[in-house]
Amino acid sequence: MVRHGQASYMAENYDKLSPMGERQARKLGEFWVRQRVSFDRVFYGPAQRHIRTGEIVRDLFREADIDWPEPVIVRDLDEFDAAKLMATLMPVLAEKNEVVRGLNEAYQAGRENPDVGLLLERLFEHVARIWASGHDHPELESWADFRARVARGIGQIRSASPKSSNVVVFTSGGPIAATTGWAQDSRPEKAMELVWVSRNSSYSEFLFSGDRFSLSSFNSIPHLDDRSLITYR
Repeated sequence: MVRHGQASYMAENYDKLSPMGERQARKLGEFWVRQRVSFDRVFYGPAQRHIRTGEIVRDLFREADIDWPEPVIVRDLDEFDAAKLMATLMPVLAEKNEVVRGLNEAYQAGRENPDVGLLLERLFEHVARIWASGHDHPELESWADFRARVARGIGQIRSASPKSSNVVVFTSGGPIAATTGWAQDSRPEKAMELVWVSRNSSYSEFLFSGDRFSLSSFNSIPHLDDRSLITYR
């Protein structure tokens, strides 16, 4: 499972890869080409940033004459709706949670500050932790429903993948965190913490056979050979 390259954070169209994100995806593709990695099945989440990351890797594989199977879109591997989460849940929490209220006030006061992205990130992370811990809202997908959706998508992929096959999935940090939490039987709050440490264009590996589903590696970035290429948002 590959996390997409860096998206356009704080831009009008977040879903588009940034120039850095394009470079990270190329680095991943080049690394796998050098390693002569090949895949029997390819899956994309439905977002533009998922598909574009996969396309960049695909082009490098084809240039190296390495087969790239026709990708399948798995809509269940879309990210949770962060914008809706903030618009719906944050105002409710700000009324009764001092930490959320303080973080929101700091964000609102610093909107013209160069560090506004960091202020928003801190606010979002705290709201998302509370959401993952079971604070539901009738207008929002709950964490439990999100995790069930992702598990359904993983089930689709497993059903479509022959025995002993090598499969790649391009998606977001949330589905990867949910899948890792599921494999490790982690509490929702612990699984959510994995979202914040997930690096752009990193990959996590899972082994599956029958009912077995195990984590083999998490958040790997051997292809990012320059620290300036490492981003989280």
